[in-house]
Amino acid sequence: MLQTEKFVPLPDVERQLFLRLVPEDHFLRRLERIVDFERFRPILAAHYVPDAGRPAVDPVMMLKLDLLSIHYRWSDRELMRQAQVNMAHRLFLNLGSESVLPHHTSMTYFRDRVGADALQDIFHEVLGQAREMGLVKDRLRLKDATHVVANIAIPTTIQLVAQIRDHLLEAAKPFAAAQVTDEEHERDVLCAASEGLPDTDRLVLRVRHLREVLLWADEVPNTTAFQAGTPATQEALRAALKLAHKVLADRDQPQASDKLISVFDPDARCGKHGAFFDGYLADVTMDADSELLTGINVLPANGNEGGDAAHLIEQEEAAHGNDVEAISIDGAGYRGAVLRELTDPAGLNLEVFTPPTERVPLTVFGAEDFTLSADQKTLTCPAGQTTMQRERTTSATGMKFRFAKKQCAGCALRDQCLADPQTKSRTVVKNDYEAEYRAANAKAQTPEYAKVRREHPAIERKLSELVRRHDLRHARYRGLTKVLRQALLTGVAVNLKRIVKLRTPPKLAGTAKVRAEVLPSV
Repeated sequence: MLQTEKFVPLPDVERQLFLRLVPEDHFLRRLERIVDFERFRPILAAHYVPDAGRPAVDPVMMLKLDLLSIHYRWSDRELMRQAQVNMAHRLFLNLGSESVLPHHTSMTYFRDRVGADALQDIFHEVLGQAREMGLVKDRLRLKDATHVVANIAIPTTIQLVAQIRDHLLEAAKPFAAAQVTDEEHERDVLCAASEGLPDTDRLVLRVRHLREVLLWADEVPNTTAFQAGTPATQEALRAALKLAHKVLADRDQPQASDKLISVFDPDARCGKHGAFFDGYLADVTMDADSELLTGINVLPANGNEGGDAAHLIEQEEAAHGNDVEAISIDGAGYRGAVLRELTDPAGLNLEVFTPPTERVPLTVFGAEDFTLSADQKTLTCPAGQTTMQRERTTSATGMKFRFAKKQCAGCALRDQCLADPQTKSRTVVKNDYEAEYRAANAKAQTPEYAKVRREHPAIERKLSELVRRHDLRHARYRGLTKVLRQALLTGVAVNLKRIVKLRTPPKLAGTAKVRAEVLPSV
C-alpha cells in the first residue's frame, strides 16, 4: 500500500484553484457538502491494526475511490488513470498535486480487508444520514430482485468432475505428495484411454476415479502431516473435500435443484428469473417515498427470494430502530410461510401487498367448503361425511385428506364434488396457511392495494439503474460474500446519488411540486 510520506493532502492554494475550476454544481462537490464521509472512518478503522504493519492509505479515501469506480463503471486500472488527471476527483479525494495514487492492486487488498460486513454498516450509515435529513419514511417498502450473472465459464459435467478432481489433488499435495503423484499418473492414463469413448462413458470413468481419490483423501485430515500444515493449506483441503462430495451427491441425485455448477465459484447456482441463468440474485428493498434503497442482500440464483423479505426488513429495523408499516412484493411474496412471517403480530407485523396467484375457477366444492376439526385430525365434507385418513403433502405445507370410495359412491352431492365421473373418491388438501392466503386475496380487492401496486414499478426503475448504470447485472468477483460486497457498494453509490438529488434545490417548478408531496423542503 501507499507509504504515508507519499500522501500529500490538498494544500489550501491548490484547493482554492480546484474550487475555482471545478463547477460548484458538479456532482462530487455537492456530494461532499451533503454527506459526511468522516462518519465512515470508525467503521473502516475497525478493520485496521493501528500499531502494526506498513502505514496504510487513508481508508476514507480508499472508500471514495471504490465509489468512483462504481459510479463511473471503471476498472481499478482506469480508476487510477482518471483520478490522476481529474481535478474534480482530486478535490473529492483531498489529494494534492504531488500525491502519488496507490497502485491499482491496492483496491483489491482494501476490499478484502474491509469485507461485506463493513460495507453493510456503511450502507446503513448512509441511510442513517438520510434519515437525519428527514428523507426516509417508514410508510411502505417496495421489494424486488434482479439476477446477477456469475463471472465464470460454465463447464460441462465431464469438465466439472475433472476440475473438482484436479482441485482436490492440488489441495492434498502438501500432505500426501506421493499419493497425489500416483493419482495424477492415473489421471493421464485415464484421459488417454477414454479419448474416443462416448461422453457418458467418459463421465462414468471420471466419477469413478474421483470416488477412488476420495477413499484416501478423506483420511488425510486425520494424519500428522495435516496437523503440521498451515491453516491456509488445511482449509483449502477441507473446502476441496466438501466440493468433491457435493459434486458426487449431485450425480447421485440428478433431479436435485441445488447443484454445484463451478469449482471456481462454488456459491453460484442455476436459477430462473424470467429465463434460466447461472449466478446470484440481488435482492433489495426501497423506501417508496424517497426511493432510497433500505436493504440489500445477495442470494444464490435458486435462493428463496420471497423468504428473504423478512431478513431485509429485520436488518433495517435492527440498524435504525424504526418500524416499517407495510411492504409490497411481487408474486414471490405470495407464499404461505412468507405471508405468515411478515404479518405475524408478534413479529414484523407488516401489512403485505402481493398479487395472488391466478387459479383456474373450480366447478366443484373447493377446500374451503370442507370443515376441519379443532384438533385438525378430522375433515367433514359438505354432505356430512368425515374422514381421518390423512398425510402431509410432499411440500410439507398442508394435510391431504382422503375420503373412502363407499362414502362418495352414493352421495347426493357427488356431481358437485367430483368433476370427473370416473373419479371414485375425493381428495382434499387443507393448507396450513389458508388464513394468510384468504387475507392476501381479500386485500387484493381493495382500493388501497391498487394504489400501492401503482407505486410498485418504482422498484423496477431502481433495479434498472443498478443494472444499466452500474453494471450490477454482471458479477465482478466470485463467491457469495464478494458479490454481496459489490451489491452493497453499488447500493451505497446509488443512494448517494439519490440523496444529492433530493437535497439539491430543483430547477423546475414541476419537479419541486412533485417532490414537496412526499419529502420535506430542502
